[in-house]
Amino acid sequence: MSSTADEFQALHEIVKRARIRLPQDRWDYLVGGTETETTLRRNRHSLDTWGFKPRVCRNVNEIDTTSTLFGQKLNLPLLLAPIGSLESFDPGGGATSAKAAEEFGVAHMLSSRCNPGLEEVAAAADNARIFQLYVRGDDSFEDDYARRAIDNGYFAFAITIDTAVYSRRERDNANRFVKSWRTSASGTQYQALYTWDNVKRFKDTHDIPLILKGIGTAEDAGLAVEHGVDGIYVSNHGGRQLDHGRGSIGVLPEVVKEVDGKATVIVDGAINRGTDIVKAIALGADAVGIGRMQGYGLAADGQAGLLRTLELLQEETMLAMGLLGVTSLDELGPHCLERVESMNPPHVHSAFPHIDVLNQLY
Repeated sequence: MSSTADEFQALHEIVKRARIRLPQDRWDYLVGGTETETTLRRNRHSLDTWGFKPRVCRNVNEIDTTSTLFGQKLNLPLLLAPIGSLESFDPGGGATSAKAAEEFGVAHMLSSRCNPGLEEVAAAADNARIFQLYVRGDDSFEDDYARRAIDNGYFAFAITIDTAVYSRRERDNANRFVKSWRTSASGTQYQALYTWDNVKRFKDTHDIPLILKGIGTAEDAGLAVEHGVDGIYVSNHGGRQLDHGRGSIGVLPEVVKEVDGKATVIVDGAINRGTDIVKAIALGADAVGIGRMQGYGLAADGQAGLLRTLELLQEETMLAMGLLGVTSLDELGPHCLERVESMNPPHVHSAFPHIDVLNQLY
């Protein structure tokens, strides 16, 4: 158990500490979405409209939350999602997340827009690591990153595909909080030009599992499988790209059905609690990604804060599994869930009812 166990006994305490420590512009960068933030709220709503169907009188004395991702053993079916500018929340940036991932035993997906760079983060920790690329150059640009990732022990390579054009994140605009890599026009056309032909070329060229991050329909999941993609990452960028999109968990079942076991399925989008992890796995995901929760942990207390976040998520996951009557992740399935009415108005922090959102976070 981490050294912060007494200090943070619930996840909402970590969120509150992050708010206290972050200036307004960095806080808004972390919690905000695009334009009306409708997609952001739908991520939470789509999780809240699944209810559990618990079974009782089963031996749940020993509960196992371990899983594997592309052959890598994880203590929780979770990866730290790629966030640009993690150094906004902790000076160590991606290296701090990598260290926490190693200490706890989960995967870390490093953003190409995060400091320090690919090599430095790999040297910082002996963790299960994935590299994520925003395409800002031609084939040689992509090939260079792929070779460097392979040389530095990254076990998979992800390309983000939901940023063909960059969204309007109005909180950041209002705060004049615009990162230099966002305002630079250099190379952005390559993301807009990226097609399935580029995906095929990558698979034909590089011997490393390929994940496409930003899949939002069964149709595109099917095309990804046809092109030999190894990982289908269901994501709407945390509600930070297309406004008025569907919630990620709402998309997940159709993607799982289409993929039909032919690729690994990952999902993110408002995964804030252990119950969210359990719901995602029950609906067919192999792993979940956490973005904002990662940022909260780092902002609250660096590596120790992120480690404590992961500990609490695992504790909540184990409690949910035990109360459902299951002892391993492979016992979860759609039979554990039923559609229900949401009880809470969706909000970026509606998973934390013990926070007075208006008075304590804004």
